[in-house]
Amino acid sequence: MGIFQLISKGGITMYVLIPCSILSVAITIERILYYYRRSRVKREDFMMDIRNQLDRDNPRHAMSMCIGICKDTNTPFANVVCAGLTAYGRGEKEISSNMERSIVIETNMLSRFTAIVGTIGSIAVYIGLFGTVLGIMKAFHNISATGAGGISVVINGVSEALITTIAGLCIAVPAVIFYNYFVKSIDNFIIDMELCASEILDIISGKQK
Repeated sequence: MGIFQLISKGGITMYVLIPCSILSVAITIERILYYYRRSRVKREDFMMDIRNQLDRDNPRHAMSMCIGICKDTNTPFANVVCAGLTAYGRGEKEISSNMERSIVIETNMLSRFTAIVGTIGSIAVYIGLFGTVLGIMKAFHNISATGAGGISVVINGVSEALITTIAGLCIAVPAVIFYNYFVKSIDNFIIDMELCASEILDIISGKQK
């Protein structure tokens, strides 16, 4: 049975599951590329560059140089460090608040669209089961209307009805897997941002004393 025949046999439920599948795949690809582009620089290497720059120059000039490094580094923790360095010369509370706001903004950008994938992973199976129930009801209705019976007729109708359950599982399983991957990736990004924020606050505090 070809793909178009499967869609046709699955009925109207398949026309709900197909957009869900396309949306889930599109978001998954976009998020994977987004995370990859922002994880190519290691936090340890980045912070070593910042520390080396701050140690070899006067504080004001070093801060401006480090801000330039942050802007050239396309990672969430670099934006957090930039927020902290921009507030250099102000109180520790204001510097910390600046970086905390940056962490919230970056976390929001990292988690963008991921809830959609999680929702699709949760509901795709139920949509598939709904289609299966409708298919079984239709099969038995056709049997009663035509008067044709027999185990082969019933099995044929049920097998066609189960197409939507299979489709729902094929959509839900990858969606759940990738949603868990997104959650773990976001947690790792948050840990890096918080560690950088703590480290840069210590550095700035030492410079201001």
